[in-house]
Amino acid sequence: MNHPLQMFEYHAWATQTLLGRIKELPSSVLQQEVNTSFPTIGEAFAHIYTIDKCWLQVLSGTSMPKALEACLPLQQEALRYAVDEFANAFSELAEEYRAWFRSQDDLEQTIVLENPYAGTRNTRLSEIVLQTVNHGTYHRGNISTMLRQLGHASTMNDYTLFWYQQPVESI
Repeated sequence: MNHPLQMFEYHAWATQTLLGRIKELPSSVLQQEVNTSFPTIGEAFAHIYTIDKCWLQVLSGTSMPKALEACLPLQQEALRYAVDEFANAFSELAEEYRAWFRSQDDLEQTIVLENPYAGTRNTRLSEIVLQTVNHGTYHRGNISTMLRQLGHASTMNDYTLFWYQQPVESI
């Protein structure tokens, strides 16, 4: 099993699962203000999307400063997305990640990561994938809290539920 790919598939599934729940709610829920880590649920999704895009560029060989420079303006554009636009954007991005995975022979390959916020370090490609997943999980938790603050239930999107909703791999 390719563990980083499996974790990425969980990340893509969990994001779509949460967006599916939000599709059931009034469309205004994306832009309702909440006193929490992000002013709105739409801003939280725009942040996840932007950083996912940035990490894919880093995985593809772009320096982190250049990836941030290219991707951060996307966040302003994504702030205007409706739920279906977020679902489509995340779906297209997941396909880009899958194409990247297919092109990789060695996910344990080390690159020099120049993080303008934390410094420079040698980092495995697999670690970057797991960072992407972890970042998304963290902010989906924020979104679940935001939904509750707005008077709506969230939906389960734990990794264990993902296990049971995916086909069993043959051993």
